[in-house]
Amino acid sequence: MDFGAPRLAAAIARLDPTGSATGFCVALSGGLDSCVLLHAMAALRDAPGARALRAVHIDHGLQPESAAWAENCRALCRRLDVPFEAVTLALAPARGASIEAEARDARYAALAARLHAGEWLLTAHHRDDQLETVLIQLLRGAGVAGLAAMPELARLGRGWHARPLLGVDRAALAAYAGRHALDWVRDPMNDSTRFDRGWLRAHVLPAMRQRWPAAGATVARSAGHLAEARHLLDELAESDGAGIVDGGRVAIAGLQRLSRERQANLLRWWIRSRGLGAPPAARLAAALRELPGARADAKPLVRWPDGELRRHRGRLYAMHPLPSLPALPGGQDATSAVLDLGPGLGKFNLVAGMQGGLRLPLAAGPVIRFRAGGESLRTHADRPRKRLKDLCREAGIVPWMRERLPLVFVGERLAAVGDLWVEAELSAPAGVPALKPVWSDRPELD
Repeated sequence: MDFGAPRLAAAIARLDPTGSATGFCVALSGGLDSCVLLHAMAALRDAPGARALRAVHIDHGLQPESAAWAENCRALCRRLDVPFEAVTLALAPARGASIEAEARDARYAALAARLHAGEWLLTAHHRDDQLETVLIQLLRGAGVAGLAAMPELARLGRGWHARPLLGVDRAALAAYAGRHALDWVRDPMNDSTRFDRGWLRAHVLPAMRQRWPAAGATVARSAGHLAEARHLLDELAESDGAGIVDGGRVAIAGLQRLSRERQANLLRWWIRSRGLGAPPAARLAAALRELPGARADAKPLVRWPDGELRRHRGRLYAMHPLPSLPALPGGQDATSAVLDLGPGLGKFNLVAGMQGGLRLPLAAGPVIRFRAGGESLRTHADRPRKRLKDLCREAGIVPWMRERLPLVFVGERLAAVGDLWVEAELSAPAGVPALKPVWSDRPELD
């Protein structure tokens, strides 16, 4: 079937039957597929119910020609009268890291950050991309979630990520580009046999299509069946998790009442819901084997590149890998800059105002440090001074966060612990000039 604006409109209407999308943002790489998608979307602007359209180009900084590609995208948007934004990332992948994975993760993080509330990000993934994804996932030993491949619609940032071209093959997109005399850029990385997709395109897919011409359609159909199976498994996990899952925690006693298979399914679903990449099967098996039966005084840990699982007081915790603490020789001035505590740990600083905090003026400039041991604090004027160690234990703060609490010192005196406690003798009531501890994006501490 030929591709055109009416077919695209039908795909979007099927994905958004109520018209809830507040607008559309096309991820414009400048390649054939995304240029066709943008051109067809621009043709729909005069249709009834049309919504705002814009395009964003991500320049990863990995190719010397990338600046010229961004200009090609800008020129296309100018011809189509589509608002355009170019974002430069300047990636520098670490040696041995997957360039494909780092570029993909950074690209979607940048796109998600720019989505408006309710807006849809449209990407030009098509049927041939889906075939490649299924084959790669199969060769990596993926389970149902991986083999379900790319979903047509998924949450992203404050909006949604839609792939309205998954039912269209690349030949149909190329024919559309020819009919409309479109020009596009060609990224040599897409065809490089260094990467799995390029190797498949060069050595596997031509022979596969010669033998099975409808391979793209049939594999896409299988991916759809697996997506249904994944949905059912997610529903089972959500049902199993009732009374067991509490945000970032899972009760081990409740987990152990399930069969081994349902335990694994629940953990996979829960870890994914925490925004973490799924652990390899071996790591998940290790978690089910080692964490529940660990000694009460042990600090068991199961780690994989995208996350880690820990146990404390009969519960499992899933989180991003905890970063090393920032080096603060002598402490950081708490009023001059916001301290980034690392991925997943938020940011901390003191903000001047009249909403409580450390009473001004202070005897010395406040600085931020981390625990060295022996710190103490009086949280209320009518209560005794307590060691920070005891305050954390009584508040139920998990052990791995205790050493990551940002501490505010005035001279050598502990004045505040994150945004949790302020030294009573230095505390200011509301309405009095003060420096208020602010810990934005604070992680769960208990």
